[in-house]
Amino acid sequence: MNQIVAMKGEAGTDVEKREVVRKQLEAQGIEFILAQFVDIHGSPKVKQVPVECFDDIVEDGAGFAGGAVWGMGQGPESHDLMARADLDTFCQLPWKQNVAIASCDLYVDNEPWPYCPRNNLQRMMDLLATEGYLLNGGFEPEHFLVDKGPDGRIRAWDPQGVDVLAKPCYDFKGMCQTMDYLQDIIRFGNQMGFGIYQSDHEDANGQYEINFGWTNALHTADRLVRFRMLAGQTAAKYGATATFLAKPFDDKTGSGAHFHFHIADAQTARNLFPANGDGSDSKGLGLSDTAIYYIGGLLKHIRALTAVSSPIINCYRRIQSGEFVYSSASGYTWTPSFASYGDNNRTQLYRCPDSNRVEDRSPSAMVNPYLFMAAHMAAGMDGIKNKIDPGDPIIGENVWNLSFDQRRERGMHLLPQNLLEAIEALEADEVVRSGLGPIADEYIKLKKGEWGEFMKHVTPWEVDRYLTLL
Repeated sequence: MNQIVAMKGEAGTDVEKREVVRKQLEAQGIEFILAQFVDIHGSPKVKQVPVECFDDIVEDGAGFAGGAVWGMGQGPESHDLMARADLDTFCQLPWKQNVAIASCDLYVDNEPWPYCPRNNLQRMMDLLATEGYLLNGGFEPEHFLVDKGPDGRIRAWDPQGVDVLAKPCYDFKGMCQTMDYLQDIIRFGNQMGFGIYQSDHEDANGQYEINFGWTNALHTADRLVRFRMLAGQTAAKYGATATFLAKPFDDKTGSGAHFHFHIADAQTARNLFPANGDGSDSKGLGLSDTAIYYIGGLLKHIRALTAVSSPIINCYRRIQSGEFVYSSASGYTWTPSFASYGDNNRTQLYRCPDSNRVEDRSPSAMVNPYLFMAAHMAAGMDGIKNKIDPGDPIIGENVWNLSFDQRRERGMHLLPQNLLEAIEALEADEVVRSGLGPIADEYIKLKKGEWGEFMKHVTPWEVDRYLTLL
């Protein structure tokens, strides 16, 4: 195993744990350490330090200029961000074995920095724990492998010319030409402790999905960020580019990062979602009242949550309602645009495959997992505290077969159809904003600026459509 140390509490005190990590770094021949954190987008930032500086990055941290990083609440005059390594996260890189990576928390003047997405998630986990709860989950990141054609435009990576089916999901030939890539991903990912248990060719040509094991919210977020790093480096080995852009192609299904989750007891780690025959299965899904109220909170705040689960303009190409256009490679978008919950069918936004978990199908592949899960907890806890009833579940029906008026009549909220609409919903939602702490204002400001920049650009579609309209 390349994973260097187990979860917190299993290696004794921090002093003892530090010595365990130090000895394992030495045993694995580690020469350099990447001190890594993420910006407001979820993009990994690193400094490479020699292993001799191990104590420095654990005690004081590697220094960064916060004004050079998106969303850190700093300018060029600000004191340094110090990225302090979390001892529970040191891990050897399987593709560069003299290097280890450590997830870091950001400090300024020896105080935790509230604009750090990882710090903020830990803040929300602590608040959740005071209520007696723990969020566990795992992501299913979809992504495309692409390259550039002679015209400079991207295309699905298809070196053998076999990934051409109109309905390519699970295709044998498409999988075979990427088998070495996917095997590297699984092998390396599991050496890093991801618990990958399957992979497949997804619904679009050149699209793939990886399924992770579960862990707590913090380590789940760390895992998704590291997976993206791993995918990018592994794809380059085969002459491809791994992209997590939500909708890189007009005519192909978008990429999500479906999130399977449950709430557990913070003390015993017992899953609190199953009804367990205690008479609380009020909705006929085998779920406890705790689970139902948590879903109720998510549904109540879904429009603001969408601003976090779909963080860039391109994400909204993926969740268009389809009232005028509805197409994908297989005939389905696989992305709910109306908020509903129900049984084990993929037309729901919140799907219940069994009584142990719920699948949130809303997150884009571009999601910042630290911000997303922090907002998720804020909304879900509002549901539990205020016993928010999500209404009747959709059972045994294809939501996509309902008319748009029927969906609205049944209380299903339409998800925001563009980034500005979502950001305005976030701006008005105090609960979801509270889940982001001071990051909320920075996020709203940044995203409004992103929308304004986008609106300055004229697209080829506009020129083709309107040049000679009058």
